[in-house]
Amino acid sequence: MGFSTLDFAIVIVYLAGVTVAGVMIAGRQKDARDYFLAGKRMSWWSVGFSIVASETSALTFISIPGLAFASDMHFLQLVFGYFAGRLIVSVLFIPAYYRGDLDTAYDFIGRRFGLPLRRFTSSVFIVTRLLASGVRLFATAIPVHLITGLGYGESIVLIGAFTLIYTLAGGLKAVVAMDVVQLVVYCSGAAACMALILHALPGGWGDVVSCASRGGANKFSVLNFGGGPGLMGYLCSPYTLAGSLLGGTFLTMASHGTDQLLVQRLLACRSARESQKALMLDAAFIVLQFAFFLVLGLCLYAFYGGVSYAALGLNSSDEVFPRFIVESLPSGLAGLLVAGVLASAMGTLSSSISSLASSTYLDLFRLTAKGRSLETRGELRTSRLLTLFWGIALIGGAMLFTDTRNPVVEIGLRIASFTYGGLLGTFLLGFFFARTNGRDALVGFIAGLGTMAGVISCTNIDYVWHTMIGCTATILAGNLSARFPARIPG
Repeated sequence: MGFSTLDFAIVIVYLAGVTVAGVMIAGRQKDARDYFLAGKRMSWWSVGFSIVASETSALTFISIPGLAFASDMHFLQLVFGYFAGRLIVSVLFIPAYYRGDLDTAYDFIGRRFGLPLRRFTSSVFIVTRLLASGVRLFATAIPVHLITGLGYGESIVLIGAFTLIYTLAGGLKAVVAMDVVQLVVYCSGAAACMALILHALPGGWGDVVSCASRGGANKFSVLNFGGGPGLMGYLCSPYTLAGSLLGGTFLTMASHGTDQLLVQRLLACRSARESQKALMLDAAFIVLQFAFFLVLGLCLYAFYGGVSYAALGLNSSDEVFPRFIVESLPSGLAGLLVAGVLASAMGTLSSSISSLASSTYLDLFRLTAKGRSLETRGELRTSRLLTLFWGIALIGGAMLFTDTRNPVVEIGLRIASFTYGGLLGTFLLGFFFARTNGRDALVGFIAGLGTMAGVISCTNIDYVWHTMIGCTATILAGNLSARFPARIPG
């Protein structure tokens, strides 16, 4: 059917409406805490839904249905680990953060191990987030390009410019409010697609079940008790039961407990209790959301008669959902679906911009040599300038990736996976190992990064194990360092 003028009009109206609404809802801010933490007055339900929108990128919106289309539901095991990880963060991390009235995740590191390590871990986050978010923004342009025909550069600027406007003007309050709207938009679009598919199939849901079970296959399979031979074979096998549960737990402890992208929202609630409620709302919703997107992939599989994506003339399973949107949706609804893709992208991008600016200002700029915050004149203006800087940097960085063969894309994706383990291990050293000091934590953090560099470059161990391995190396090295105290204090 193609992408019509009506579809383009819907997308433009959506982008303009979200931008104007975000600016109006935010109101006025007085200082950096208002701008970056919404004055710590956010409602728990809005924060919970905002976290869902922030962690659901456009690539997830497209790729998860494609994953089920090409294989089965084994990815859901990882999501169960995600739930467990959020529960641990809720019990362990959030009370500690609210006891200290922290401004960023790395504020905890500074109070436990000293300002130099706070600045170092925050700098690692900034570099990691810049690379990973730049790559993710480019990846978002791929489905937009496939559906609308816009060039990669045009798609990146379209997404980035509108997102930057409301993030710059409204701070975290605007970001959270628009995240909730965007969550509704992309979920509604996906639900409309599933309803259309089931309506188009003669037997409805029965056809989906029949197609998924054809030839003795079981695409509804969730648990994977198998794995390669031996320990290394098992570690290299994707989506094993143990790997998914442990990997999902450790990955979520790192992302939701140590990554400013999500911790920023958890710190914006009125109390620790409200923050915990927000995170458990996210935990419940994320399981349902991933299950829904996987089932959508099985519906697409039945819609296309149970053939492979290669038989459809596609290069990867990621192209299945965009093809359905372009070829099978009526005019108007295709525009809504692209708005859904943009919504998931904008929620993630706005979170990245805000977290980069907040960590830069609160962790690196607004501190004395002793770690105390400076109350500076014009801090709101400085906060906005940093937001503008990082927004332009992310858009410009994503534009560099328009050649998908560029090895920097691969580097950007890998660096995000190996820094999480070191960050999580450093936080756990602070929580559980009273004997460790700043020097020990630094030794552990560097050891964790080095271990993961070796694992990623020299082995084929599946990514679900990476955070756990890096975290373990950090804790072991930190405790080993504590056994041999330096003659000169570190």
